[in-house]
Amino acid sequence: MLVVEDEPDLAAAICFHLERAGYQARAIHEGRAALAEILGEPPDLIVLDRMLPGLSGDELIAKLRRTDHARHVPVIMLTAKADDTDELVGFALGADDYVRKPVSMPVLVAHVEAVLRRAAGRPEPAERLEIGPVALDRGRHEVRVEGRAVALRATEFRILAALMEARGRVLERDRIIDLAIGPHVAVTPRTVDVHVAALRRKLGGAGAWIRTIRGVGYAFRDPRE
Repeated sequence: MLVVEDEPDLAAAICFHLERAGYQARAIHEGRAALAEILGEPPDLIVLDRMLPGLSGDELIAKLRRTDHARHVPVIMLTAKADDTDELVGFALGADDYVRKPVSMPVLVAHVEAVLRRAAGRPEPAERLEIGPVALDRGRHEVRVEGRAVALRATEFRILAALMEARGRVLERDRIIDLAIGPHVAVTPRTVDVHVAALRRKLGGAGAWIRTIRGVGYAFRDPRE
């Protein structure tokens, strides 16, 4: 995906957090260069600042929406403009989402994931997950291991849901904090380890499905793999 942002530090931070979430991201700091890049090779998604040198974000998205080659590329507009009218203008120009600065990076990543789900026609996170011996039901806030109910604390439940939703992908500890505890809660990666240890104990033999990926984080995988 492409980050079009004229503040290099902010662009670098956005790319870093997108890559940490598993995406490939690159940055361009000027509107005309971004337009040429997009028309040459349309990205999966564009994070677009409205205030750009050379060609504004408004002009850029207007041009994209008039071209067959890139009209359907999802665009999240990122701007310091705080007026509701500006937001309406952004949507009228064809933005798929609109995020105001300053923005928490985990929140921006969540917006990216939601827009990509909608663009691909994918459903929102499943209400019920069942992998191996573990079944998790979000609606009932219930976890069962081979049919046996397991009582989990709220944070343990959210960590398990995040790991199962990842379908075998590794989640870094910081990413687990963002998903299961909250980006604005002051905790350390060690807190994740403590919750995971408790979660494994409560799952019994099924706790072996929570695999430690040394130096990285955790993944929910068959222990026989």
